[in-house]
Amino acid sequence: MSPASPVDNTPEPGRRGSGSAGPPAPPPGPGAGPPQGGPRPPRGAAAQRLGVHHAGRAKRIGGVLFSSPLNIVLTLLAAWLLLMVVPALVDWGVLRATFSAESAQACRDAGGACWAFIAEKHRLILFGLYPYDEQWRPLVASVLLIGAVVASCMRRFWNRWLALVWAVALTATGVLMWGGVLGLSYVENERWGGLPLTLILATFGMGLAFPLGVLLALGRRSRLPAIKALCVVYIELVRGVPLISLLFMSSVMLPLFLPEGWSMDKLLRAQIAIILFAAAYLAELVRGGLQAIPKGQYEGADSLGLSYWQQMRLIVLPQALKIIIAPLVSMFILVFKDTSLVVIIGLFDLTQSAKASLADAAWPGYSVEAYLFIAAIYFVFCYAMSRYSQSLERQLRTGRER
Repeated sequence: MSPASPVDNTPEPGRRGSGSAGPPAPPPGPGAGPPQGGPRPPRGAAAQRLGVHHAGRAKRIGGVLFSSPLNIVLTLLAAWLLLMVVPALVDWGVLRATFSAESAQACRDAGGACWAFIAEKHRLILFGLYPYDEQWRPLVASVLLIGAVVASCMRRFWNRWLALVWAVALTATGVLMWGGVLGLSYVENERWGGLPLTLILATFGMGLAFPLGVLLALGRRSRLPAIKALCVVYIELVRGVPLISLLFMSSVMLPLFLPEGWSMDKLLRAQIAIILFAAAYLAELVRGGLQAIPKGQYEGADSLGLSYWQQMRLIVLPQALKIIIAPLVSMFILVFKDTSLVVIIGLFDLTQSAKASLADAAWPGYSVEAYLFIAAIYFVFCYAMSRYSQSLERQLRTGRER
């Protein structure tokens, strides 16, 4: 007998089961429904999944809010406070508020918030004592600074052109604020104030404190005892005193160390104090990021024959800075808000400008509206920085996968 040949179970083209061969079945048309006898997808499956998702989320929230007797009491107390506060705020700030009025008496008659006061005094609050007819200049300068910061936050601009953008923005800001050229009248910086002054102090403060903080962090980790000791003393000394003390020292003591005949205006002295203060805190943040880098990264950089500065610039520092994105942005927010402390040395920042607007005898007693206005300005900038931090962390994937 001849050996049995393997059986070919592959169906022939056009063959249907065990029946006779015939032409292949045409493919279903674009409007055809599901095959006859096949399972139909359940209707509203997406809606069901969405409902299950929302139900699960509501269950988790309920589990957090009502997980224990203490949480139940706290939840009910918070709900009661919201019911008591929110309607009253809406009634005061919106329903009975006055948005336009010729005098303060109309606001008093309405009994609600007097946003007409903000409409009357917003230029004084935003620009301080800057000449009224020239206030377009600090407005344009503020827009340029904000634009440069926004460009710096966009990764597509992270190239050599970014330095040119900053150079143009800072030069134009100086020309607009000081004047004296291009037909612009000269305005001394003692008359600067409001939001432009706050932006200038915060922008220059963080921009110059950042490289100084990185150098201090590297110096504190240095193997050279003298450099390490100097950096440690500076960092611990500055971090051990509040910013208000540094502002007083820069305003009172710094002129004593200047050569005979030299002088330094208050704005520059305050800026130096903010830079020195922020650099000390940034140094500790960067040092924490450097300590989080695995030892193998340093060994790998050594094996490539890179110098110390090449290792820091190309391998170590990019990873360290990526790790500390969140605390870095928190530090930026802190410095931006701490610029309000310059009021103690006589600078007209945003807070002092709001206080000056309250001195008008024709509009007395509207401090709540004034401080709510500047609080909203601070909130917008701080919230934008916080959201950018979260977005940058997602883009760079700084979180650890579990």
